Amino acid sequence: MSWEMSGKYVGSCSCQLICPCPVDGVPTGPDGECRGVNVFHIASGRLDDTDLSGVDFAFCNWFPSNLTAGGWKVGVVVDDGASEAQASALESILHGEAGGPFADFAALYGEWLGVERGSVTLTDGDNPAASVAGRASYTFEPLPGPAGGATTMKNAMFGFAPEFRIGKGPGHSDLFGLEFDGVYGETSDFTFASEMAEDAPRGRA
Repeated sequence: MSWEMSGKYVGSCSCQLICPCPVDGVPTGPDGECRGVNVFHIASGRLDDTDLSGVDFAFCNWFPSNLTAGGWKVGVVVDDGASEAQASALESILHGEAGGPFADFAALYGEWLGVERGSVTLTDGDNPAASVAGRASYTFEPLPGPAGGATTMKNAMFGFAPEFRIGKGPGHSDLFGLEFDGVYGETSDFTFASEMAEDAPRGRA
């Protein structure tokens, strides 16, 4: 299988500022866990001959400890405007069956919670907001840097991008029974593929 996708994502999780998961630290959410959801808009993408352009999806996670300890719970919601072929292609990618960075993740999955369908939306701009199936909603609020610029994290061990903006992610989610109130947030453009450059960062869920 050959696949690629690029676009934008925005995430929210239960960790306190600043979430330690990108550097493989112990989560700082309630009970020492990280519960999160990342919503992706695929501006351009494909799996073999299946076009994924324009599809939105949510990647939901429960991390019981630092990321490399494994035991993750992962569930996905694909926008109900996507075709069955597109939803099936995304499941193959995100479950790790199609290779690439999500195949690396699959070795750390403890429980695959499956794929659901529902409305998934992501707004653009400096303060992007996401909503999922009426059961998750949050907004990214950037932490200001010098002279009003954005605060970023760069070259993290786990990242959906080589550099991403960090801030607050207030909101609430109860997808897959992984209920949490959002505290930390992040956002960036992303590019994933079945064949990634050797020096590319590992994607972070």
